[in-house]
Amino acid sequence: MASTLTDLQNSFRAPFKVRSFRFQWPADLAASLAFEMEILVLGWYVLVESGSVMMLVLYGALQFFGSVLSPMFGVAGDRLGYRRLFLITRGIYAALAIFVMTFAFLGLLTPLLVIAVAALIGMIRPSDNMMRYAIVGQTMPAEQLTGALGISRMTSDSARIAGALAGVGTVAQFGMAVAYVVISLLYLCSFVFSAGVAGKERDAAPQAARSAFGELMAAFEYVWTRPALLGAMSLAFLVNFFAFPFTLGLLPYIAKNVFEVGQAGLGALSASFAFGALLGSLVLGLNRFSLGTGRAMLVTAGLWFGCLLVFSFLTDLGLGMFVLVCTGFVQSLSMTPLAAVMLRGTEPTFRGRVMGMRMLAIWGLPAGLLSAGPLIDWLGYAGVAWLYTLSGLVLTFGIAWRWRLALWDKAAPSNQHS
Repeated sequence: MASTLTDLQNSFRAPFKVRSFRFQWPADLAASLAFEMEILVLGWYVLVESGSVMMLVLYGALQFFGSVLSPMFGVAGDRLGYRRLFLITRGIYAALAIFVMTFAFLGLLTPLLVIAVAALIGMIRPSDNMMRYAIVGQTMPAEQLTGALGISRMTSDSARIAGALAGVGTVAQFGMAVAYVVISLLYLCSFVFSAGVAGKERDAAPQAARSAFGELMAAFEYVWTRPALLGAMSLAFLVNFFAFPFTLGLLPYIAKNVFEVGQAGLGALSASFAFGALLGSLVLGLNRFSLGTGRAMLVTAGLWFGCLLVFSFLTDLGLGMFVLVCTGFVQSLSMTPLAAVMLRGTEPTFRGRVMGMRMLAIWGLPAGLLSAGPLIDWLGYAGVAWLYTLSGLVLTFGIAWRWRLALWDKAAPSNQHS
């Protein structure tokens, strides 16, 4: 028993033996805490000060806007290196936070100004995870990649809980200006720690100069001609369209109309999903998940849709929270291996651009939400839940079958640890 515990501790500590990761982990944690606090604080401010739901929706939509630019961030990362890109983007976060803090103290802040700041931040924030994963792929040995990605994912999962609670508590006790002092300090900490991550890898052979657009087109061709990457990208779009809408966009509707609870119940449901995701990240961080990365990605995606199907039958809040913990758990066990499959199957010179293209799959989420709205009016919530989850299960099986040699075969590179 003691030997097993020691092995687990060693597995968890192994990624921290890499110097770059020792700096990246606290940098990402500080940034994630600031992100979660900022989204909550500014969203609440816009709603209260403007009294407009449309303004709140606009603010929320701006959070996804920058995913369109993620491939170009990938090009920039491959050219400049992610240490430099981290310093630039996280320096911008800190500068904008200090700007909002100053205007809040002076009493000059307005909802329109917040929307403008959100538009600027929204241009670069969706690329942050892409940059994190690319740097982990660049610095981590292959046998430690899934574990390191699990630990990296833990920063955002834990921050989703802690950042929300800290944001609510700080604003309630001290007001928005003081809350932004905390947010600014977190961004500054992230900037300082980011200086310690690994710099740009030297190319083994210099490549001919090419335009940014040419590099981007080369990345599209690269993904299209590699079955493991194309299968993983297809699954990423699939779960964004059919699975994430239930826990990211429709959850307020579900809380109010299915479980018949208020804001506290909504918070409990949301925290349950986040807690399950954190548990999943912890399991991956121990690097003891032996199913094979490609297989794990597909099996847990199927379980994810299965959990959502069960969730659609429930009206009891306690049972709903338990199933959402399970849903968050398998969601984490699917999405982190998906990133590992893409990083493991990508050459270093394409890594940033490929992970940037991965972010385009996020657009499946607003597409799935926009489709779900009128469908709920027509079929009802239960009908849409059945349609989405069963479609997701069938299409997940289709992806597993279509790319079975690259993603399901036990001997495939996507299922090897080294």
